[in-house]
Amino acid sequence: MTQPEVSIIVPLLNEEESLRELHAWIKKVMLAQGLSYEVVFVDDGSTDDSWKVIQELRSQDDQGVRGIRFLRNYGKSAALNEGFKIVRGKVVITMDADLQDSPDEIPELRSMIMDEGYDLVSGWKKKRHDPISKTIPTKLYNWATRKMSGIYLHDFNCGLKAYRANVVKNIEVYGEMHRYIPVIAKRNGFGNIGEKVVAHRARQFGKSKFGLERFMNGFLDLLTITFISRFAKKPMHFFGSLGTLMFVFGFILFVFIGGEKLWALANDIEAKNITEISGFYIALITMVIGTQLFLAGFLAELISRNAPNRNAYLVADRID
Repeated sequence: MTQPEVSIIVPLLNEEESLRELHAWIKKVMLAQGLSYEVVFVDDGSTDDSWKVIQELRSQDDQGVRGIRFLRNYGKSAALNEGFKIVRGKVVITMDADLQDSPDEIPELRSMIMDEGYDLVSGWKKKRHDPISKTIPTKLYNWATRKMSGIYLHDFNCGLKAYRANVVKNIEVYGEMHRYIPVIAKRNGFGNIGEKVVAHRARQFGKSKFGLERFMNGFLDLLTITFISRFAKKPMHFFGSLGTLMFVFGFILFVFIGGEKLWALANDIEAKNITEISGFYIALITMVIGTQLFLAGFLAELISRNAPNRNAYLVADRID
């Protein structure tokens, strides 16, 4: 089978009303540009007739439409990950199914990958058609992600992104980590990441899957991906260093308190019992926590070194 030039992954949940229009729009753009393509619809446990619509589109466009259907809702990350596994295109585009992402952006996104050499291009919805209750938290989230990841994108969570094929074949997206695909890609050596201002259209059908709880989950996921990016293969560097610092601090404080007590006894000066001094307990607890952190790092290091993928490094090129 001929490799398509563009693969388009569309994760969806209860979007039956928009799928026909989205497919027709994608097909129109691809034919106008003379590009071979495939559209992979990933039905994330829809309870409406989304899957029937996908089957209908497949019968009308048997070369251009493929589909995956989950038994239940697993989330956008799982949908994208399954789509990444089966796509065949040289360039992979991801976009939402609600018609808020414009297929007209696809040719230029593809060009940025193929002609300008980017590994990944993320869309930036500079002008958004969202309520302020969504835009302000989104700005805060993007600011925090830029600071912690060192990747200066304006809109990490934009569903419209373009990837070089080898990027999606060498990353794994799980949990709710789809927000941090640029961070995951950079961690795996794909650091040439670009950005493109894209149109954001108002929702026409259905309702938003947005919820305020995603910002708390997003913050926790950011901490997770930041830690994994820096310390996944060297956990002792984090836990061991922090544990050692805490133990040393507690030990110095304990020596100071104990030395002061001994000095008072040697000079017949009345002094409090050590157990009556609050600093004693601070020193003791700090040393205990420091020891626990050090042991946690040691155990994590043992687990890491015995993991089957401990030497799973990506090779960019080889000369034999």
